[in-house]
Amino acid sequence: MLSSPVLVLNRYFVPITVTNVKRAFVMLYGGVAKAVGGDYKTFDFESWADITSVKDEDAIRTVSRVIRIPRVIMLIRYDRMPRKEAKFNRINIFRRDAGLCQYCGKKFPRCDLTIDHVVPRFLGGKSIWDNVVCSCGVCNRKKGGRTPEEAKMRLINKPKKPNWDPFSNLYVKAVRYKEWEPFLSFVDVSYWNVELEE
Repeated sequence: MLSSPVLVLNRYFVPITVTNVKRAFVMLYGGVAKAVGGDYKTFDFESWADITSVKDEDAIRTVSRVIRIPRVIMLIRYDRMPRKEAKFNRINIFRRDAGLCQYCGKKFPRCDLTIDHVVPRFLGGKSIWDNVVCSCGVCNRKKGGRTPEEAKMRLINKPKKPNWDPFSNLYVKAVRYKEWEPFLSFVDVSYWNVELEE
């Protein structure tokens, strides 16, 4: 329950990320964020706790009270917008390559794909869009620490930086709550929002 997702908005009600319930309660209690209810009404921690019904199933129970889990929170002072370019992270590499091994062309679930450096790092290859591709385990082992040419393997697509809309960096888990709908009609989904280092 504490790790279930909560949508985070900037102070202009634009989605910027997803956090978990535990962190959302910390931000709400600390006065950094407000819970967003129906009709875009916002609540601080105490007023949110006061509107909770004992019958709420989606709630946290403490010794002294029951507090409904906020499914959307708004940061009080944060007014930045999501980036206008795709983050360099694993999920966006998987999205760019459409879940296909870029050597054998077969489709795999994310858990069966690795990130391969076309020019290996020990040969001076960098962790940048133009040098990383999705690879299945078999192809990755076959290529080893060589370039595709040295391994006599051909890339299906030349890797390049994708062009996506500004909201493609926001990861919205498969679980969508009805409270999220007014804010997500224009948001594309992605995953693993941690940016990779070069």
